[in-house]
Amino acid sequence: MARSKDQKELDKIYRELRDANNGSYSSESNDLLRFFIGLLLLGGGLFMILQNINVTSNWGGYFFHIGSFHLANGMIMLPAIVGIGMLFLMDRKIFGWIVLSIGIVIILLSVLLTTHLEWRRTNAYIFIIMFGMVAAGGGIVIRELFRQR
Repeated sequence: MARSKDQKELDKIYRELRDANNGSYSSESNDLLRFFIGLLLLGGGLFMILQNINVTSNWGGYFFHIGSFHLANGMIMLPAIVGIGMLFLMDRKIFGWIVLSIGIVIILLSVLLTTHLEWRRTNAYIFIIMFGMVAAGGGIVIRELFRQR
């Protein structure tokens, strides 16, 4: 008889927990699944878009130019070379690191400023699929991130 009373209490506690939980475990796992599906759609769409972009550069030419300012490519390397030399020659290496850093920034800027992006020729079906995946995936991810719980 004591066993049935304990069993009834356990059943009552189990029902209360189940009602309080109200299936939120399955809802949370569905939210997480929708979030990752959105991430996959977004990532797949961005991958397809980036696969259809050609990147070219004319940095290998004799002169680097910004507007009407022309500079030979060898002169772009000069601050980096001087900075490396300063690191070995000077006792206070901070000035060498500063000149080397400026040289690296100038080299990176010259490469970035001479880079051209071109869209590859594709058909409308692939175009719609790519941007549709990005839009759908981005929408799902944003909806799951900002959902009121």
